[in-house]
Amino acid sequence: MAADQIPTFDLGKQGIQTKAELHWNLTTAPLVEASVARSEGQLSKHGALVVETGDRTGRSAKDKFTVKDSETDGNVWFNDGNKPMDPAHFAALKEDFLEALAEKDTLFVQDLYGGSQPEHRVRVRVINELAWHNLFIRTLLCRPEREELAGFEPEFTIIDLPTFVADPERHGTRTNVVVAVNFTEKLILIGGTKYAGEMKKSVFGLLNYRLPTDGIMPMHCSANIGPDGKSAVFFGLSGTGKTTLSADASRTLIGDDEHGWSDTAVFNFEGGCYAKMINLDEEAEPEIYATTRKFGTVLENVVMDPETRELDFDDNSLAENTRGAYPIDFIPNSSDKNLGPPPSNVIMLTADAFGVLPPIAKLTPDQAMYHFLSGYTAKVAGTEIGVTEPQATFSTCFGAPFMPRHPSVYGNLLKKRIAEGGVDCWLVNTGWTGGPHGVGHRMPIKATRALLNAALDGSLKNVEFRTDPNFGFQVPVEVPGVDTAILDPRSTWEDKDAYDAKARDLVGLFIKNFSQFEEHVDEGVRQAAPQAA
Repeated sequence: MAADQIPTFDLGKQGIQTKAELHWNLTTAPLVEASVARSEGQLSKHGALVVETGDRTGRSAKDKFTVKDSETDGNVWFNDGNKPMDPAHFAALKEDFLEALAEKDTLFVQDLYGGSQPEHRVRVRVINELAWHNLFIRTLLCRPEREELAGFEPEFTIIDLPTFVADPERHGTRTNVVVAVNFTEKLILIGGTKYAGEMKKSVFGLLNYRLPTDGIMPMHCSANIGPDGKSAVFFGLSGTGKTTLSADASRTLIGDDEHGWSDTAVFNFEGGCYAKMINLDEEAEPEIYATTRKFGTVLENVVMDPETRELDFDDNSLAENTRGAYPIDFIPNSSDKNLGPPPSNVIMLTADAFGVLPPIAKLTPDQAMYHFLSGYTAKVAGTEIGVTEPQATFSTCFGAPFMPRHPSVYGNLLKKRIAEGGVDCWLVNTGWTGGPHGVGHRMPIKATRALLNAALDGSLKNVEFRTDPNFGFQVPVEVPGVDTAILDPRSTWEDKDAYDAKARDLVGLFIKNFSQFEEHVDEGVRQAAPQAA
């Protein structure tokens, strides 16, 4: 195995004792070799490492806890997404984790950065019992230069032991799976699950906790840079087009998932991408498809023929949530430094299955904060058991499960940065027009791209706008190259009374959802709410 890069500040200085053979900061090739040699995964025909995560094929959101102590009480918004853990339970959990570490024969350790902007990154040490987990997190986070490793001293440590079995009575957990975050001890313990995404999102969570105190806006978004050198960020829940619309060959990709907005930059929290692979099509997404044929890519739960080693991206027998982790430079038009100038445009994507929202609307800073806190999209029939007609979904900040602080903290930061930077903010509906799902049709991608391009190149600011009677935001009346009819959603419905009724319903859902935030925002944001008829 390749020579380890061992830092002066080793595990012993952290109070961690183990008999294990330690492999420090291995690079891609030796980690792939170790994964195969230890029967953790297999190489596909074209060189990607194919692994399975067992019964946990996604995040175990209900098994995540944050220690409630003097540091977090009043700073963390404890709720169903941020469940509290008693310090005594964490102490018992930590004791048992350290005992488990002490008995391991082999461990893999990576020293990494969360964040590509040096002034605002966090130093993270990750300890794994699986080689492929160590490769995964090395791929997803930012990798220090070789000469930085000797003096690396971690600020946070993640210990990830899939074979660890939590005890609900002793550890205060819900099941034998646990993700426990202790901001005071700067320690994250992950046990009982082989789903590697838990590590990635744990780092996202700690940055979401830490950065707002420095005035940095953490964001669950994609980001890119245009030919004019101006950046744009794209917020959006799953299925709204965040990855598709930000992956533009004419623009430089900063990142696909997690970013910070500082005074001087929008910067990627990561050095890699974690893309969905189910039904991946070479023609529709050639750049992502190409990563599946590269050595160094990790494919989770993608079905592979045991003899030919050919991959079947349409087979969901192992999981619907099949994933691929790869370095961001596997995407040809990615940024060398994973950062760009502060954004000139903020895009909020929604897939409105009710067919009420226009294809694009311009938002004021107050409206932007309102829609950011709302985080609206809609599920359609067939996406989940029991969903027979469109259902509104609100996920505050477009990433509620990863936001430890109260949503108003992030909303106020966004409003401040939009106002101070003179940023243009847009709400883009990639959902339905001409009626709700089942009656109307999906918004034409050609129209969405034309409107988005007009917003990003500045030309959309020069057209005539009208005020939407339901939501109060500005909607373009006419845009070159776009069917004028589509810009007014009511005109696309045959039954205008049915549109009005559906619009009233959606306005009511927005108002009901936002009631939880009203006392935490100023009057301007409260006035940005849609108006009930």
